[in-house]
Amino acid sequence: MGIVAGLDSSPDFTRIVVCDTDSGAVLRQGYAPHPVESPEGGGRPSDVDPQAWLLSLGEAAGGGLLEGVQAIGVSAQQNAVVPLDAQGNTVRPAMVGGDKRTQVAAADLIDALGGREAWAQAVGCVPQAAQPITKLRWMARTEPENAQRTAILLQAHDWLVWQLLGRPVRRTTDRGGASGTGYWSAATGGYRPDLVELALGHQVMLPEVIGPADAAGTTPEGLLISVGTGETMAAAFGLGIGLGDAVVSLGASGSVMAVHPEALVDGSGMITALADATGMHLPVVTTLNAVRTLRGAAELLGLPDLESLSDLAMKSTPGSHGLVLLPYLEGERTPNLPHTAGTLAGLRRESMKAEHLARAAFEGMLCGLADALDVLRARGVEVRRVFLLGPAAELPAVQAAAPMLFGTQVVVPQPADYAAIGAARQAAWALGASQGTLDMRNPPAWQGAVAQVLEPGDELAVGQAVRQQFVAVREQTHPRAL
Repeated sequence: MGIVAGLDSSPDFTRIVVCDTDSGAVLRQGYAPHPVESPEGGGRPSDVDPQAWLLSLGEAAGGGLLEGVQAIGVSAQQNAVVPLDAQGNTVRPAMVGGDKRTQVAAADLIDALGGREAWAQAVGCVPQAAQPITKLRWMARTEPENAQRTAILLQAHDWLVWQLLGRPVRRTTDRGGASGTGYWSAATGGYRPDLVELALGHQVMLPEVIGPADAAGTTPEGLLISVGTGETMAAAFGLGIGLGDAVVSLGASGSVMAVHPEALVDGSGMITALADATGMHLPVVTTLNAVRTLRGAAELLGLPDLESLSDLAMKSTPGSHGLVLLPYLEGERTPNLPHTAGTLAGLRRESMKAEHLARAAFEGMLCGLADALDVLRARGVEVRRVFLLGPAAELPAVQAAAPMLFGTQVVVPQPADYAAIGAARQAAWALGASQGTLDMRNPPAWQGAVAQVLEPGDELAVGQAVRQQFVAVREQTHPRAL
């Protein structure tokens, strides 16, 4: 039996799990918030000194947490870009998350290459406000001196791995992290330095992309550090999803991703072609409106929380007595309707009750995500079961409607630090591969997530009817949007 650690540096905190290499059982864990001040008005900062990530890492690892650990894997927030000068010093704070200041830069880049389809063909994704390549364009336009000084580009997990190894000359990354940058193609497995130059104005050094089971290096103390990956890929690896599995994440916005053997190039830009942490691919479709739809409905109905909205919705029946909500409250990405608004259809005297509106909010949100699932299915992605993530996945109204509307088995995993667990699993893989006890092509078989399994059962036909009702309203309101 060996011991490995997985470190997840999220936007707000560092979480560390120490796991048994054979079973994946979590033996101990640590946690610490990032010492980062919130900007005035609340919310998350757009610029962060990466030293804050190291400080919280040290705090989370206190009390001998890493004693006996043989290898460490690193997962970190995606879309954070750390610009370094030729000596490896940070040129400016890391640019994290997505904010409105980079939206113009994204539009500029789309036009500069000749449109959305040109980007989809080049790197499998269309520039968005959060992506590293968009931040490079913003920096070139707004901070030209910093752009000119930038000689090396790293993402958050690359930078942390590099720091743990003592800042060696060699800098590495993985396919998963690279696939979200906007300048690496999952289809070709290569960088597009010309796109970096298009965004930043000049060429830079980019980290070497190494294999999923490769080690990034070994610390002077002999601790093996695996390649690391982005949080999305680490969480998928920690959940243990494989071919036939999709993951639906319920945040304010929603995302649908699935494991697939090849990269999907989508000219419409609805599919983002990411790579996963195992050598496979992870096509992703996002919606702008998920839990924000529920929060809006709760406020409209004067309810204090989503639990109350769920209780009210359960008093209605599938189909919400004919009420259909197209939940495009912030515009929408899937379908691509950035400037539209939501629509409430099917109002009749008998449907004008609070419980039917509450139910329509849940069905509208889930039908929007089912549309996103169908975008993947239409491209040949097999979906035999759906993992449903996020606190809203625990709501009875979500669990009652999701299996029938998705038309498949729904798995609701118990809350756990899946990104940190995925990072630990990667560390165990790299350790086993280096010792010759594990195949470079097959990760360790860890026990799967403890989960509740929901089947559509006899309500499958009812769910199909509700979907058809939703699609009819969508087609009438936004013809051929999908």
